[in-house]
Parts: sequence; structure tokens; C-alpha cells
Amino acid sequence: MTDKHEVVNPFPSHSENSPPTGSDAIQPIRDGEGASILGPRNLSREAQDRDLIRPPKTDAGTLPNMRWSFADSHIRIEPGGWARQTTVRELPISTAMAGVNMRLDPGGVRELHWHKEAEWGYVLAGQTRVTAVDSNGNTFQDDLGEGDLWYFPPGIPHSI
Repeated sequence: MTDKHEVVNPFPSHSENSPPTGSDAIQPIRDGEGASILGPRNLSREAQDRDLIRPPKTDAGTLPNMRWSFADSHIRIEPGGWARQTTVRELPISTAMAGVNMRLDPGGVRELHWHKEAEWGYVLAGQTRVTAVDSNGNTFQDDLGEGDLWYFPPGIPHSI
């Protein structure tokens, strides 16, 4: 178990943020079967889940990939900050919920908007105010800080 603020190096035998290279990189070879990868590779991504490159023998490959990196999502840059969103477009399994990675400057506002999918939010740092309007016209406002969560059901207009 690590301290809440301790950074864990995903490449323990290598320097910080340095993926394995050459013969250290995992290959799709197991028990004399398979072959090395000759084409382009994303070693940092592969190191996050080595079973994607060398799956266990019991893995038939029938489960869909339900992972998506925000690094692969388009960043929308606007006055006061940026947002990158992952929806069913990028991750087809995500039909009930969208994910957004967002950074707002102090005083920045994400305008009133809504989604087909539900929205969960988690405040990593700083403070924010969330507002919402339900289908009966009732309004809600709350101030949130580091470690707080919010949830907006599908179709509920809200701002951050």
C-alpha cells in the first residue's frame, strides 16, 4: 500500500517516466509460442497492463476492452480552462455514463449544459460551485472542494 501522495513508478526497473526499451519490453511470447513485435509500439501504455501483450493462457480474448485513456480524447480549449470528454463515441461500452477530465482556472465556468449520459465528478484540487435545474424547475447549488463528488442524472442541465 502506498501513501496517498506517493507516486508509483509503473516501470520499477527503469527511471521515473521511462518505459522499458529493447529486450526489456514485454513481447507476445509465452512458453515458446508467439513472436516479437516488429512494428510501432506504445511501451508506456503496454506497461500499464502487461496482460494485453502477453495474456494468460486462460484468456480467450472475448471480453471487450473497457478502458480508455483521457490522453486519447480530444481537448476542447475555451476561455477559463479546458475539457476532454470520453463518451460512447470513444468507448462504445459506456452507454450510461460519460467521463470528462477538466481543468478550470480560478473564476472559470463550464456553462449550463446537459448530457444524454449521467455525469459523476470528483474534485482533484481547488474548489468549485455546481448548479443544476431538475425537470420540475427546482434549482440546486453547492460549493465543493478537494475530494468531493457530484452526480447529475442524464438530461439534467448543470454548470460547474
